[in-house]
Amino acid sequence: MGTLKFLIAAGGTGGHVYPAIAIADALREAYADTEFLFVGTKNHMEWEAVPRAGYDISSIWISGFHRRLTLKNLLFPVKLGTSLVQSLRIVHTFRPDAVISCGGYAAGPVGWVAAKSGYPLVIQEQNSFPGVTNRLLGKSAELIFTAFKEAEAFFPRDHIVLAGNPTRKSLTSADPKQAYEHFGFDPGRSTLLILGGSGGARSINEAITKHISRLHDEMQLQVIWQCGERYYERLRDDIQPAHFENLLLTDFLHKMPEAYAVADLVVSRAGALSCSELALTGKPSILVPSPNVAGDHQTKNAESMVQEGAAERLADDQLSETLAGLVKQLITDRQRLKAMQKAALKLARPEAAKTIANEIITLVSNKRPL
Repeated sequence: MGTLKFLIAAGGTGGHVYPAIAIADALREAYADTEFLFVGTKNHMEWEAVPRAGYDISSIWISGFHRRLTLKNLLFPVKLGTSLVQSLRIVHTFRPDAVISCGGYAAGPVGWVAAKSGYPLVIQEQNSFPGVTNRLLGKSAELIFTAFKEAEAFFPRDHIVLAGNPTRKSLTSADPKQAYEHFGFDPGRSTLLILGGSGGARSINEAITKHISRLHDEMQLQVIWQCGERYYERLRDDIQPAHFENLLLTDFLHKMPEAYAVADLVVSRAGALSCSELALTGKPSILVPSPNVAGDHQTKNAESMVQEGAAERLADDQLSETLAGLVKQLITDRQRLKAMQKAALKLARPEAAKTIANEIITLVSNKRPL
């Protein structure tokens, strides 16, 4: 078939960007002669994460439409028009064999232009309640990969493949001994990993701020706390991390395999990608669904983990009162942690990215035969 070219549109959060990177990695592994171009926005995490993963990225000028009345919405029609022109230029210059949408702001204009121009459009939807971009693009997609059966209600059924969420293979690649050395931690002590998603989570940060002395000093836990860029400076000033010998406060974790390798328990939002990563790495977790997401899909994600025995769920408004107590209850019960680990691993779908890659290559080969 010669070189296969894939245009991948994803952006805004790690929940869109990292599955896109995992798909690209799997495509490159499945077919040696490939060329990739990602499309995103300059002011979001994809602008750093995609080049770090070894892929080229182009930008378009687009952002979300705010549900509340705001001056920013006045710019939206201008941004949309500009992004469509930019997408048209990118698509027709790159001439991909397939366009892959993983959701986020950038995926809308690129996917729409691709479908209208006759390029095969593929969607990967991470959540049980699909985002508005993928719901709109679903009508034009030739393949739609879902991670939850509930998502089928929003797409044409004959184009759906239930594949699971693609996760980075590297997440399980860290050597535990080297990971402990990287963080300067003691393998003989328990480690708590706190994740608020790529943007951080205000309520989780507030609860940890309230209880950090109890977690670190009283329980003697080693703590890795990814708080998000927007919260980092204020928390650094409030917490004074230097006062806590075994605390790593960071805006963003670039060494996720190492962080998972040392974690005994994880406190996390219940985004689809987070749940998939927790399953893949077999990490017991306390899941705190965000109350600010469409369709309350994080609660649905968390419940599926809880029902299988892999996690405990805490309501966002109960965090401040109950988080430290639940952490203590779980992290001191080694048998319970081991049972949660086994349950999490049973939920893992490590072949998701490979399944998606093989289906996409089959689609492309049918359109461009040998």
